[in-house]
Amino acid sequence: MALRGAIVVDSEKCKGCSVCLVNCPTNTIALAKEVNSKGYNFAYMAYPENCTGCTNCATVCPDTCITVYRVKV
Repeated sequence: MALRGAIVVDSEKCKGCSVCLVNCPTNTIALAKEVNSKGYNFAYMAYPENCTGCTNCATVCPDTCITVYRVKV
């Protein structure tokens, strides 16, 4: 059973700490070149085809700004 996933990051809450990047086993997440209203480069799903929906990113996010969705394929 394979899983496909997707993440949604609340870009206004994200402080760009990169904890989710380090904990993503598939290197799906990157920091945006743009900044949010607070001046932080926020995380986003740069490589959606890599995401398995493992929830590592949401689990380690200190600001709880990541929501993970997953479906069986």
